[in-house]
Amino acid sequence: MEGPGTWQGLALVGIVTWICLSSYLNLTHKFRSLVQPWVARQVVGGVPLILQIQKYQNGLLDAFFSGLSCVVSVPFYTAFLPLLFWSGHGRLARQMTLLIAFCDYLGNCIKDVVSAPRPSCPPVRRITATKDEEDNAMEYGLPSSHTLNTVCLSGYLLHYVLSSSGDENASVQYYGFALACLLVALIAFGRIYLGMHSVVDIIAGLAIGVLILAFWLTVNETIDDFITSKQNVSTFWTALSFLLLFAYPTPEQPTPSYEYHTAFDGVALGIVTGVQQTYSQFHHEGAPRIFSPELPVSAYLGRVMVGIPTILLVKFCSKSLAKWILPTVSNALGIPIRSSTYIPKLKLDKEYANAKKTDETKTSAGYLQKLCEFLNQDSFDIDTGIRFLQYAGLAWSVVDLVPSLFSYFNL
Repeated sequence: MEGPGTWQGLALVGIVTWICLSSYLNLTHKFRSLVQPWVARQVVGGVPLILQIQKYQNGLLDAFFSGLSCVVSVPFYTAFLPLLFWSGHGRLARQMTLLIAFCDYLGNCIKDVVSAPRPSCPPVRRITATKDEEDNAMEYGLPSSHTLNTVCLSGYLLHYVLSSSGDENASVQYYGFALACLLVALIAFGRIYLGMHSVVDIIAGLAIGVLILAFWLTVNETIDDFITSKQNVSTFWTALSFLLLFAYPTPEQPTPSYEYHTAFDGVALGIVTGVQQTYSQFHHEGAPRIFSPELPVSAYLGRVMVGIPTILLVKFCSKSLAKWILPTVSNALGIPIRSSTYIPKLKLDKEYANAKKTDETKTSAGYLQKLCEFLNQDSFDIDTGIRFLQYAGLAWSVVDLVPSLFSYFNL
């Protein structure tokens, strides 16, 4: 009979095998060379349609579609999810968090594998009303992440509401489905109107989103059961999160996509480890929910007043500790590192890095150096580890530290 850790071990071995084979066979480059030219032609061919749509531009539409894009963006979900956890809807919050992380990982992987351009600006007018949109514009185009995420999250939310309420009224299901479709259509059209995506990006986002949603509706109960009641959860998820950082494909040119994945990879780890440790205390199905006598609105507002400053403090402390601990550990192990943002003194000097191959490093960390060479990297970006731990600490505090404070203050 299979032990509880058998499938976990096989999954991790499978990911390691994929990392080695894809790196050795250069699969990303080969797949990109097949797909990218066709996608690029579709993007160029779609420019006239975008220009036709943008003929009807006005300030009201600019503000509407920019605001709608912000409401369904990853930063918005990141800010909203803690409030959902603290409202007592733990299962919904867990599933939404992991689904966003899954969508973000797959969507950004495909973006960077294909490395297809966005519509050229000019002639297309690109509207980036926020810093987040400016960062999004630096990513590759296919698929549209906003479209993909909206399909998955609106679809799962509709499924959750209907299944939890047990409402089998056909009219309710119809109007719920129609509302979800309307939201997806507005987001998809808005991304074209704003000049952020071409039609082929939108179609890819819709198709991939439907496939991910169908898969998630099949496995979500199993995943939630594993997180809340199985063994080796924290150990397995930590190893999985670490390997996913290496399994991410290398884009044609650097983009912010990997940074987004790293952050949500850390968020998923923090949520899973925190919930697994405190499920019976704070996140079980019988936990008080907002608008109930046990959790009135006044108490919920108190939770928000306590929780928000706490998680921001934890985020700051996690980042500071990571900036101190990771370089120290890396230097002790002889791992070559660099930093592009967080630690200015570690900015890479390529000539120095190529020349620095001392006998001490070769003897004390030979296998680590070989790993760097095998992965085609002269050094590892320490910012990745800092960002990962920062967001893991933030997410852990949302489901473990902050609920403990709620209990202490009778909130």
